[in-house]
Amino acid sequence: MSQCCISGFAWNGKPQGREEKLGKHNTYVAGSADSGIAILFLHDIFGWKFGNNRLLVDHFAKEVGATVYLPDFFDGEVVEEDTIATPEKQAKFDFAAWFGRNNKDIRGPEVFEAARILKQELGFEKVGAIGYCWGGWAAFQVAAKGRNLVDCISVAHPTFLLPEEIDAVDVPVQIIAPEKDMMFKPELKAYANKKIPELNIGYDYQYFPNLSHGFATRGDPNNKTQKGGLERAKNAAVTWFATWLKL
Repeated sequence: MSQCCISGFAWNGKPQGREEKLGKHNTYVAGSADSGIAILFLHDIFGWKFGNNRLLVDHFAKEVGATVYLPDFFDGEVVEEDTIATPEKQAKFDFAAWFGRNNKDIRGPEVFEAARILKQELGFEKVGAIGYCWGGWAAFQVAAKGRNLVDCISVAHPTFLLPEEIDAVDVPVQIIAPEKDMMFKPELKAYANKKIPELNIGYDYQYFPNLSHGFATRGDPNNKTQKGGLERAKNAAVTWFATWLKL
């Protein structure tokens, strides 16, 4: 991870959802619980309390007609929201220590359990997952062959994603990819675009020229290019879920 993962812009707006528990996790939820469709929102480094993430949850709930769950996968640890616009705090952020507390071995099983609860205990007929930045690898892992936990995934500017996680995916995949991304480099983009069509699953690759890592959750709404990109990214994910989670 790098500074691009903790920089950007906070959006205006008041989240309209509610806080509940999903298993052991505090969770922000939007949408009716009897929708029949659930989306598991796998957050970026700013976590479950970040206003931008919650606003996206509200949009997906309303526009897809789903119940959207944003659990806290960081055990209450919060990156202060003003870090997003404070270079001094960004420079002092210890990525290695943070990831040591929130690595794949620790958080992966928690993500799988959250998806299992949605699918098996709460009984949603269709379950999707969307992962941003840190949540990108988690979306691929929860969609791996043999897990049978989700019906489709969408991923925006993923971090820590490995070729073997791409190889193992077993449900329709959407990738939202900015042109400039140190975390999802051209070689890995090319690998995904070669490998996923060979897996006999639905695939949608959305490319965003002139945009950078983090734009879909932290883009500047006052910049025409970034605003257009974050709106297009949201709309693309809505269309993807409406297609693959249709009852």
